[in-house]
Amino acid sequence: MPRVTNMVATKKRRRRVLEQTRGYFGKKSKLFRYAKDALWRAGKFAYRDRKRRKTDFRQLWIIRINALCRENGLQYSRFINGLKIAGIELNRKSLSELAIHDSVSFGSLVAKAKQAIQAA
Repeated sequence: MPRVTNMVATKKRRRRVLEQTRGYFGKKSKLFRYAKDALWRAGKFAYRDRKRRKTDFRQLWIIRINALCRENGLQYSRFINGLKIAGIELNRKSLSELAIHDSVSFGSLVAKAKQAIQAA
């Protein structure tokens, strides 16, 4: 009995992998064996970094907020606590945008946070 290899499916699978690795450097874009490994590795990094992106952006926003808070004479943690006491519910992304683009209104938020801390 002849051996069946199903070459159609094999070629399709290999072509799909090589199309996905177009633009990779050297053997990783030309040879299936290396392309498969590169694609697997790239997929791992992509999955991990989709989760990590959220953490990275939050850290960036906190750094920006902290920088402007310290210019106005208040620590980041006390600023966030003051906003919470004052009942101002703004997320860190919008606070960061305010800190970058409208430092006057951010300064007024810092002043309100200071007042709330002193009143409490």
